[in-house]
Amino acid sequence: MKRLLPSSLLGQVMLVLALGLLAAQTVSAVLLFRAAEERRETAIVSGIAIRLIADDGRPAGAAERRAHREAMQRHHEALVPRPFAPRMRIRIERSDTSPVAAGDERLSGYEAALERVLVAQGFAPGEIRVTRRQAAQDAFIRQLAQQRPRFRRPEWQDRDLLVASVERGDGQGWVTVRVPEPPRAPGGMAAIALQTLVIFAVLVALLFLVVRRLTRPLAQLTERLADFSRDPASTGALVETGPADTRRLIAAYNAMEARIAALLDEKNVMLGAIGHDLKTPLAALRVRIESVPDPVQRERMAESIEDITATLDDILILARLGSAPPSREPVDLAALARGVVEEFEDLGEQVTFEGQRLVASVQTTWVRRALRNLVGNAVRYAGSARVTLASSHSEALIVVEDDGPGIPEDRITDMLEPF
Repeated sequence: MKRLLPSSLLGQVMLVLALGLLAAQTVSAVLLFRAAEERRETAIVSGIAIRLIADDGRPAGAAERRAHREAMQRHHEALVPRPFAPRMRIRIERSDTSPVAAGDERLSGYEAALERVLVAQGFAPGEIRVTRRQAAQDAFIRQLAQQRPRFRRPEWQDRDLLVASVERGDGQGWVTVRVPEPPRAPGGMAAIALQTLVIFAVLVALLFLVVRRLTRPLAQLTERLADFSRDPASTGALVETGPADTRRLIAAYNAMEARIAALLDEKNVMLGAIGHDLKTPLAALRVRIESVPDPVQRERMAESIEDITATLDDILILARLGSAPPSREPVDLAALARGVVEEFEDLGEQVTFEGQRLVASVQTTWVRRALRNLVGNAVRYAGSARVTLASSHSEALIVVEDDGPGIPEDRITDMLEPF
């Protein structure tokens, strides 16, 4: 799951914002669709109510009824939007019983809406029944089809009708209106989906530009910090860009970097002075040992002074760079270890060595100092030490063993600390 999520701040912020916008746009699309459906249902109910009210107040004469019907037709088309306005082509049925049987599926939403409209217009209905059925299955339509050929056409036979049957308030039978259910506006969902996608794309693009402006200075600051941690000598102030908070952060980093660079310069000057002051007496001691008559002792004393000088150089390099010197050289580890063991043997310590010639590329001074420290600790706390040289696959192993009390578990990590 973590691999699917973006790792950068820009990616994570954009992902959260995009998901939030997508959810908001989805909700908006659903609300728009529901609003369109409500307008469609309202138009249908209004058309049915107008026909019922018009029928209730129709004039007695044929000419007057025709003029009244045309006026109500114009009124209906003015109130109801054109896509939802079915033309009044099916006459009203009047009967003693409702054509909506008890077994038909009732549309309670339409019934409640129609009752509200009729009551608001002063029309006092009795019971209201509304159902949906195919025109070919309606008995009244089949009867009309025998008289009017247009009702026998397939486009009429396959249409869905909304059959609204209303009981008259005076109990004098039922009035039934049949309205072809108008189709949904063509391309309605496609238009809503396209509108949602366009708004989503525009907002995401704008947010990307804004968020990138916020995160770009942080990315530059991160890159600069990584460069400074690798090479403290590469100093340079960052340009303060972005919002006010980011500019203050960059300014604080520039001041911190300048302060650290100054401290490092002071440290290097101090270490140079310390190195010079320590090397001077070592050089004088190197001259004085020339008066030692025993050549073997003189040579060993010279090697010790050289080891001290080399160790001092390595310590100064480590302090200046913060990392070990990269230079290595091929060394016979058996000869190196045997030399350290002989130093302790000359001091009368019980130290033994076992191993064959094995050449490895190492930092000689560091390996000798580490081995000397381990053997010294073994002699100090156990009285003796056993040094073994062996190889394992591509590694060379120098093992120092003793019979001392060992190191407590809670102090082992201290052994990895410098000096």
